[in-house]
Amino acid sequence: MEIKKTTLELQTKILQLKERYLTSQKPEDKKDHAFFSFVKEETTPTYLLNQQWEEQAMRFVQNKKVHVHPQQIVSTSENIALLLMHSYYIDVRKKRYMELHHSVLYVFNRLLEDVDRIQANTVNK
Repeated sequence: MEIKKTTLELQTKILQLKERYLTSQKPEDKKDHAFFSFVKEETTPTYLLNQQWEEQAMRFVQNKKVHVHPQQIVSTSENIALLLMHSYYIDVRKKRYMELHHSVLYVFNRLLEDVDRIQANTVNK
């Protein structure tokens, strides 16, 4: 399923963002145009992947008996967007960043479990 591939790819990106957050320094000037351009260029592919994931995940959870609900998909997509920005601007406390990070991974794991369960049921039929 396409949703599984996209989720795993986005999960890898989220882990990379966490590493960036933990190892980077705050920017000297958050309003610097060059830094803004750098962040935009770096985050655009992940932002687009996030949009793609949200669309696929919403289609997947519609009309299926899964543990992830549509509102969780929307919230997770919003949290991913926050992680993207916080990973570059380093403008939230570590505790808050990690809460967002864990929340995103939790939904990813639940969604992947649902995908695997549905695929297994399809194969067994």
